[in-house]
Amino acid sequence: MPITYLLILSSMLFSIGVYGVLARQNAVLILLSIELMLNAVNINLVAFSAMFGAEGVAGQVFALFIIAVAAAEVGVGLAIVILIFRNRSNVDVDEMSLMKW
Repeated sequence: MPITYLLILSSMLFSIGVYGVLARQNAVLILLSIELMLNAVNINLVAFSAMFGAEGVAGQVFALFIIAVAAAEVGVGLAIVILIFRNRSNVDVDEMSLMKW
């Protein structure tokens, strides 16, 4: 499979993720869009790692690191969203600015 197919797929996923971050007002959907963007980066890293063969193992190591960081981000992000929902009964991003002192 040519690498251009993977790069096109990755760019489409990243574009959908950027649109989701910029257009959404719900915090859970923003977190989901960030995960989509991180997965697009992982596809790029693994594709370039496969293109360079056995010498390019660094891309796969970085992909594993990004997966670990994404898992931590989901845990912390969802905990924050749940706390905001308990206090406000809404997870609208526009209303989160009202939480300033």
